[in-house]
Amino acid sequence: MNKRNSYKRLFSYIRPYTGRLIMAMLCAMLAAGANLYVPWLIKGVIDQVLADKDMMMLNLIAISIVVAFFLRGVFLYGQHYLMSYIAQKVIIDVRDAIYRKLQKLPISYFEKRQTGTVMSYVTNDVAAMQAGLADHVIDMITEGVILIGSFAMMCWLHWKLTLLTLIIVPLVGYTMNIFGRKLKQTSFTMQERVADITSLLQEALSAIRVIRSFVREEYEIQRFANQNQANFIAQMKNAKLMSMLAPVVEFLAAISVTLILWYGGMEVIDGHLTAGALIAFLVYAVNLSNPIKRLSRVYGNIQKAIAAAERVFAVLDTEEEITDAPDAKKMPIVKGNVKLTDVKFSYVEGELAIKGISMEAQTGQMIAIVGASGSGKSTIANLIPRFYDIQSGSIEIDGYDIRSVTQRSLREQIGIVPQETVLFNGSVYDNIRYGNLDATKEEIIAAAKAANAHEFITQMTDGYETQIGERGALLSGGQRQRIAIARAILKDPQILILDEATSALDTESEKIVQEALDKLLVGRTSFVIAHRLSTIVRADVIIVMERGVIVERGTHEELLEKGGIYSKLHQMQQRDKQEEN
Repeated sequence: MNKRNSYKRLFSYIRPYTGRLIMAMLCAMLAAGANLYVPWLIKGVIDQVLADKDMMMLNLIAISIVVAFFLRGVFLYGQHYLMSYIAQKVIIDVRDAIYRKLQKLPISYFEKRQTGTVMSYVTNDVAAMQAGLADHVIDMITEGVILIGSFAMMCWLHWKLTLLTLIIVPLVGYTMNIFGRKLKQTSFTMQERVADITSLLQEALSAIRVIRSFVREEYEIQRFANQNQANFIAQMKNAKLMSMLAPVVEFLAAISVTLILWYGGMEVIDGHLTAGALIAFLVYAVNLSNPIKRLSRVYGNIQKAIAAAERVFAVLDTEEEITDAPDAKKMPIVKGNVKLTDVKFSYVEGELAIKGISMEAQTGQMIAIVGASGSGKSTIANLIPRFYDIQSGSIEIDGYDIRSVTQRSLREQIGIVPQETVLFNGSVYDNIRYGNLDATKEEIIAAAKAANAHEFITQMTDGYETQIGERGALLSGGQRQRIAIARAILKDPQILILDEATSALDTESEKIVQEALDKLLVGRTSFVIAHRLSTIVRADVIIVMERGVIVERGTHEELLEKGGIYSKLHQMQQRDKQEEN
């Protein structure tokens, strides 16, 4: 994305607030006008008051200066308040847009990126954009008005002297252009280094138990120090350029002022210019040089904002791989007949993870899927709710191809209980209610009872209002899983996917959770991905997968009689169980 498009797109977010922007610009111009009026008053003091000893004029000029600065203060307040309002509203809009986009991006997008990096887009990059809008855009307007106004007044006072001053302007513009390109590049690198720090921090804090258990505190401290150092180097490259830009521009401005003094002094000596006019011209020239100097700093900071904006826009422009078809319809309430026909799917192009699988689950049936890690079990669980799109074949529910209906209407009828239970930082009540936001308190309690969770919930300090911490950290594994089951029960889906829902639990917890799952499965079409075969002996069909294909299928008894892979897995687990006892 080129710079012009970045500016254009950034300012497209300002368009809804054009009225306030015009008012802010008007306030900025009037505040700048007050600045421009003061040198003219100084000219009057020197040429009229001091020369003619005119007390009336002195009083008038003194009052005018007080009024000018009072009005300047009012206008400055107006411009800063209005621009802050616009900046905050724009940032809210941008942040909403990027969060909405993240909710629509495919799961594969997040699997390929660190969580901290994605978080950095919403926090650090948007904050950089906010600073660029709130602090620097209005400064650019104000300083631009002073620059143009000062130039106009200089032309009015002495056009030849103004032409002499303008010799330096192209040099300033060329210098700012060179520095601007480099600043944008270093600013982009800075944003990436900050994202790296955020990502590492998020990763380390979420894995703090693992770090402590392996005694890797010093290793993690060193990793963080390395990222910090990389960020320091990037920051210093940017600081070096920023530090060089202002002195270079200031030096060029000083040459301009020196030329004015030299030539203007000769004009006063020759009687072609009054002393007051020369002083006023010098003040305007300083007003000309100061905005140029300040604009150079503002320009550098705006480059940071543009670099951050481009990272944000890159996310907003990311293709949404899983989209509703233009003619997608809302899926009606289904009975739960699920059919996969010659389904092929790959995570990486050219490497099939699922190789032409066909299976069917009749309404109310329990289909168990077993196999070694990497066999494709969890992939099937991700394809049915269309978290990924298949390369060929079809997946149908009650005769509807899942690609022909809206994702929302599809997923509303599918419940998922994963192995790694994800709960939100809040109360037990809110976490169960997540399954159905319109549920009543009675329905939530009924779901908890059905999930064998009501008893332990009521024994907690604040009952259903107990705060459970981030990801349910204050609960045991079995308690977290039962709340997840209660959430699924409250959703009341016709199709249920259990992705190794009890494999991480101890025997006692597994028994309690399994009882809750048995209640949940009644009357629903279910796909149970299992590691422990004891949990699926009552399955209507057991499918054994290996390297993306189905190698066996049948009931528990049928597969045991075949003496194949399933039978060997069953014997192995039985032997392990006996050894444990």
